[in-house]
Amino acid sequence: MNVASPPADAPAFAVLGGGAWGTAMAVALSAHGAVRLWCRDEEHAAAIQAARENTRLLPGVPLPPAVTTSADLAGCVAHAPRIAMAVPVNAVRETCRRLRESASAGVRAGSSLPASLQPASLKPAAPIFLLCKGFELATGELPHRIVEAELPGHPVFVISGPSFAAEVGRGLPTAVALAGASLDAARVQAEAVHTPRLRVYASDDRIGAEVGGAVKNVIAIAAGISDALGFGHNARAALVTRGLAEIARLGVALGGQSQTFYGLAGLGDLVLTTTSDLSRNRRLGLAVGRGESLEAASAALGQVAEGVKTAQAVAKLGRDMGVDLPITQAVHSVLFEGVPAQQAVAALLAREPRAEFGS
Repeated sequence: MNVASPPADAPAFAVLGGGAWGTAMAVALSAHGAVRLWCRDEEHAAAIQAARENTRLLPGVPLPPAVTTSADLAGCVAHAPRIAMAVPVNAVRETCRRLRESASAGVRAGSSLPASLQPASLKPAAPIFLLCKGFELATGELPHRIVEAELPGHPVFVISGPSFAAEVGRGLPTAVALAGASLDAARVQAEAVHTPRLRVYASDDRIGAEVGGAVKNVIAIAAGISDALGFGHNARAALVTRGLAEIARLGVALGGQSQTFYGLAGLGDLVLTTTSDLSRNRRLGLAVGRGESLEAASAALGQVAEGVKTAQAVAKLGRDMGVDLPITQAVHSVLFEGVPAQQAVAALLAREPRAEFGS
């Protein structure tokens, strides 16, 4: 049986999510060929396509000719050999279900042709790359497990590391980790993502990459709060160091590899997001530390700070698993329990002295 070849205009990638990070990755991945960028909102998609720039969320980064934008999900993924998912974590499950529905709709009812010869919108077994960071709030589940449950048969990879969207979009040198179910599979896909300005390192630890990428946002909020309170560089360095221990403790408990947390998806991402004012989570922490409400700080930010929902999910996960996460619990108490920032930090400082390692 002859299987139909992809059409000549098939993209190299479909990128799902028209935020700053999805747009930046669409620009970067266009080094490999045509990229289709999907936006949930039709007006937003049309505005990006017309301006050739995401003026609202990634201003100053023009789209290369190879990038096209649309709100047609089925059309964006049609014949795409690889799909990068940059929607928020709590939209991953819904997006997967929409992909599954669009694939089913692509098979014409009553056709005598096999599915492989029909114009299915979702290419069977197309690898899916997760660009989002966090835990699903309702279930505490990691993103790669959501995709595996909702889209069985599609290999799932996680891309994480110190990578601000604005710098990736502008083509500044960046290094990230790409984690797969096996190191061999990750190496193959790393070559497919790697560009002269986006260096990709292979890993076989998806759990570690996801935990590192998620919880560092919570530590960044804590660092912002500490800086707003005027606690200085010593306190921030302590928060970053103990925050890394907290991330590793949870990650290993979930099945991650300890070495991952000292690499790009762990320490690298943590240092970047806790020290730079480009970090949305750090900026939110600064605002909350100055006394602004979570609602006001989030509104002023104008974009999603994933650390907010991550703090909710991880605080519950830590309690359920019996994993000690004092910084996460302190951030949760400030954001959701009405505890003043100064009081939460004082409670952290009042903890009993203990051995640095193994605690």
